[in-house]
Amino acid sequence: MADINAIAKQFTEFYYTTFDTNRSNLLSLYRDSSMLSWEGAPIQGAQNIVEKITSLPFQKVQHKVTTLDAQPSSPTQASILVSVTGLLLVDDSPNPLNYSQVFQLIPDGGSYYVFNDIFRLNYG
Repeated sequence: MADINAIAKQFTEFYYTTFDTNRSNLLSLYRDSSMLSWEGAPIQGAQNIVEKITSLPFQKVQHKVTTLDAQPSSPTQASILVSVTGLLLVDDSPNPLNYSQVFQLIPDGGSYYVFNDIFRLNYG
């Protein structure tokens, strides 16, 4: 199996760079069967997921990853579970927001797509 930590790092760098610069370009990472849980609200399908993240009420955002963990998520295919924690710098606010996000990546040809995506802000 490929080095899952390297794949997870490469994926998260691409995902957050794309999210921070042009969220609509994330469409290719999702499929119609993909599911996003955004602060507990379930959203299914690539188009619906991208509509949600492009409609978020901020102009500028920057993700700063604090931790990144990866594990194989299936004994029969090269899927990967990726857990991320970090800071969100939103618009011009001096106070970063803590967040956690979990992705389940499923192999697709020579790449991966996001089957599950769970996002939460961490308050307190």
